[in-house]
Amino acid sequence: MVKKVLTWALVAFLIFFIAYRPNSAADVAKSLGGGIMDIAQGFGDFFTSLVA
Repeated sequence: MVKKVLTWALVAFLIFFIAYRPNSAADVAKSLGGGIMDIAQGFGDFFTSLVA
C-alpha cells in the first residue's frame, strides 16, 4: 500500500515539475540521459577491451 502511494506521489510530482518548470525538467532529463549514455559507453568499452 505504501509503495502504491509513493509511486503516485512521484508521478504527481513529476507532472507538477514538468508543468511549472519545463526548462529545469528538460535539463534534468538531459543530465540523466547523458549519465546513462556515459555508463553504456563505459560498458561497451569494457566489453570491447575484453574481446580485443
